[in-house]
Amino acid sequence: MAEKETKAQRVERIKKEKDGLDVIKDIHRYAQTGEEVDPEDIDRFKWYGMYTQNKNLQGEDDNTLYFMLRVKLIGGELTLPQLKVMAEICEKHARGTADFTTRQDLQFHFIKVADLPEVFRLLETVGLSSIFAAGDVPRNVVSCPVNGIDHEEIADVTHIVENLNAFFKGNREFSNLPRKYKVGVNGCSKNCMHHEMQDVSFNAVKKENGEIEFAVSVGGGLASNRRVAEHIGYVTEEQIIPLTQEITRIYRDHGLREKRTKARLGHLIEFWGLEKFVDTLKENINFEIKAPKEIEYTHSKYREHFGIHESKIEGSSFIGCALNSGHIGLDGLNNLISIFEKYDAKALKATVTQNIVITDVPSQNAKDMADELEKVAISPFPSNFKARIQACTGLDFCKFAISETKGVAKNLVEHLETKFPEFSERVTISVNGCPNSCAHPHIVDIGLMGTKTRDEEGVMTEGFELLVGGFLEGVNSQFNKKTGIKFPLNKVNETIENLVIDYQNSEFSNFRDFLLTKAK
Repeated sequence: MAEKETKAQRVERIKKEKDGLDVIKDIHRYAQTGEEVDPEDIDRFKWYGMYTQNKNLQGEDDNTLYFMLRVKLIGGELTLPQLKVMAEICEKHARGTADFTTRQDLQFHFIKVADLPEVFRLLETVGLSSIFAAGDVPRNVVSCPVNGIDHEEIADVTHIVENLNAFFKGNREFSNLPRKYKVGVNGCSKNCMHHEMQDVSFNAVKKENGEIEFAVSVGGGLASNRRVAEHIGYVTEEQIIPLTQEITRIYRDHGLREKRTKARLGHLIEFWGLEKFVDTLKENINFEIKAPKEIEYTHSKYREHFGIHESKIEGSSFIGCALNSGHIGLDGLNNLISIFEKYDAKALKATVTQNIVITDVPSQNAKDMADELEKVAISPFPSNFKARIQACTGLDFCKFAISETKGVAKNLVEHLETKFPEFSERVTISVNGCPNSCAHPHIVDIGLMGTKTRDEEGVMTEGFELLVGGFLEGVNSQFNKKTGIKFPLNKVNETIENLVIDYQNSEFSNFRDFLLTKAK
């Protein structure tokens, strides 16, 4: 009897037998004929940004195969015409669902195969795509949402981000990587794209003579690849794409494909050692990587752009807003469209913390626009609890989730705002529905990790484990520590409320130091 394929063997065979990019022909065929989708093609649908979703919200008599569809926003940007198309897709094809992600994408739920050709057509009319938004490929290249308009930025890297995304888009040379592959480019003085957790990243640094060079870091990640990216040196802007190309080739050809949980770039670097990785890289490029010299980075708690700010563009301002775990939905999209049109704004950019920045508001309209945004819960001046809360897709839609998330996050914020209206410290929170790290629970003050636990009656139920004390700050970064504290879903608000009360009654001068006393 033949041995059963491992998960890794199955995925590698599927990719080898048919490139994920080639499934587009099958998508159109399935949509036209209505035939059942081959399970192996379902895996390939990821190359066009799709995952099958949990059936929790489906009626018992509804056997439809629904997908989550992730749309790549280049540089995180959505223009007003693109917003209108997103709202149309949201209303007609996604049952009003829409959420911003931690990779500056927008994703929908309840997408049916029969609707995909029309959804893809709508996206194409405004220059959007879902290609490589998921799968074992280079994902959306993340960056600062205020590139080119922030007076405090080190460099405007907009064109670098656009060129890298264009280089990767549908590139068959890199359509079969060992796992997902994440690149970031930063010109922001606050390093708001979180280079520490990218597979490959470039941070702009201004030299004494005014020239810009880029610090290169490799091998960062969360979940099974929980490690801080390692700094390997400096390159010029012109060297970014060729260097990225060579790093990606090394990863493609040498990545550890035998086990899915050990297949990220960071795993290869750990297996080889950083020295061998860098030596291999240098052997295959025709330019020099200047010697490494680590720099200081802003603490991740302060990597944000909320409020009204004068832009570099004369007469224009940008407004950073909190959404509460990325949720926007049809009402939110329509609210943005009407407010944009009323105050003559033309675009927004998503952040890596599931929030948005409206990038081009006429300065004379900024105050009134901010006031109106606040009325529809899009908050330019968010509370210390709402500003930096993140949540993954959760039990409603994700097949891996143990606990619900988005509603939990919303209720938790509202509860804490009511109980502690004067709380003066920024608190970063993540609500994660399973042991994976989609909502980045390991790099926040309070991480809620989905788990099974017992309720007051001793019955097993969905709940969370409390993690504490995580943050990013270059080589000083720290991942969250387990507390061993677990509680059911209906005790989330009470548990975190009591945590804040205990802190206020303690002798600690800051919340983070207090939280670390809870660590095991």
